[in-house]
Amino acid sequence: MIRGRERFLTKVYASMDFAIVQFAFILSWVIKFHLFHDGTDAHLPLKNYWFWSLIYGAIAVLVGYLIELYKSKRKQKFLNELAKVLQVHTLSMFLLLSVLFTSKTVDISRIFLLLYFIWNVTLVSTYRYIVKQSLRQLRKKGYNKQFVLIVGAGSIGRKYFENLQMHPEYGLEVVGFLDDFRTKHEPRFAHYKPIIGKVSDLEHILIHQLIDEVVVALPLQAYPKYREIISVCEKMGVRASIIPDFYDILPASPHFELFGDLPIINVRDVPLDELRNRVLKRLFDILFSLLAIILTAPLMIAIAIGIKLTSPGPIIFKQERVGLNRRTFYMYKFRSMNHMPQSVSDTQWTVENDPRRTKFGAFLRKTSLDELPQFFNVLKGDMSVVGPRPERPYFVDKFKEEIPKYMIKHHVRPGITGWAQVCGWRGDTSIRARIEHDLFYIENWSLWLDIKIILRTITNGLVNKNAY
Repeated sequence: MIRGRERFLTKVYASMDFAIVQFAFILSWVIKFHLFHDGTDAHLPLKNYWFWSLIYGAIAVLVGYLIELYKSKRKQKFLNELAKVLQVHTLSMFLLLSVLFTSKTVDISRIFLLLYFIWNVTLVSTYRYIVKQSLRQLRKKGYNKQFVLIVGAGSIGRKYFENLQMHPEYGLEVVGFLDDFRTKHEPRFAHYKPIIGKVSDLEHILIHQLIDEVVVALPLQAYPKYREIISVCEKMGVRASIIPDFYDILPASPHFELFGDLPIINVRDVPLDELRNRVLKRLFDILFSLLAIILTAPLMIAIAIGIKLTSPGPIIFKQERVGLNRRTFYMYKFRSMNHMPQSVSDTQWTVENDPRRTKFGAFLRKTSLDELPQFFNVLKGDMSVVGPRPERPYFVDKFKEEIPKYMIKHHVRPGITGWAQVCGWRGDTSIRARIEHDLFYIENWSLWLDIKIILRTITNGLVNKNAY
């Protein structure tokens, strides 16, 4: 019954998305070819455009299924859903452009496609937000509830109960607890839902009470009981979830993978390990870096002339850094210091009022303009637009012994800007705080988070008090 309902809701969401894509087409057509059409340029007839809109709608729904946009998750944050919507329509637009190019259909208006993309993202996000908020309000009032039974009244089970109490919008109500060693809670937990039986009573309770999900919150010592609990739940057609006793050492979103027929918990879940996410991020990096290079080309030429006129030495400073999978590469920057031996530049930290800087170089570093050549590193594939900042091998060897989890930052490509930098941890600041922010970025990556970091980099200004 539950599975059938979820499939039905999935079809409803997919159908709504397809319908909204067509509504976005109508809006874009009216705006481009009626409201702002001066009659001077010819365009393909409506049926041609509508044909490609139907193709785009099918592509968007298919991509939505592939990245699990239609998977029902009560506990999913809307920002995660918004990120998936953006991923779906960005990838779908790339696929549509590829189909148009392959079919040699070059007469489609570029402005129309831009409007079409913007309306799709805006309308789909808006209707999903309205639906999600409406459902949450209904659940807060007691409608559309699902009932949960917690197996285990110890610290793990109580922690899960406390979390549910803080989120009434999920619409999950705890019926009670099962426990073999307690018949009631300690006095300080007396307000919790009651312990209504032992683990052996599970099947009887599932028969006589409406339960949608059983949450197993037992300690590792009770592992032999897991198989029996899961077997009973499957027999009764009830979903079962397990909270591992070692949950506190797992990341926020642990990842499971199969090695043969053996399931393995990946302790450090990295969204960019997934091919579709890597492809999406790489496409974004290429397009963004190309655009940045084109727009800043005159400025880079002026900076190059300024460096040459104000100090002797090369224009571009190349320095070895540690990147993806601990592989080293040479990072490019505009030279901002007097020319010096590599052994010195590779092992000395930049400090405030550093005497090695040139006057023009001090300006470049303060405004972050010395970082512009790194867009060429992005094109080469050594770096990403957004990611943890890369460090020199000398300091990597030093920090990996001093800072816990420091080397995890090398699971992804380093970036020109990053979450740590936009949060103020740049330059001569706490390495521990920087790594904490880098780990948050690595474990919570989404295209939307990248765009958010870029926008914050721009709106916060490129001038930074910690950039020496």
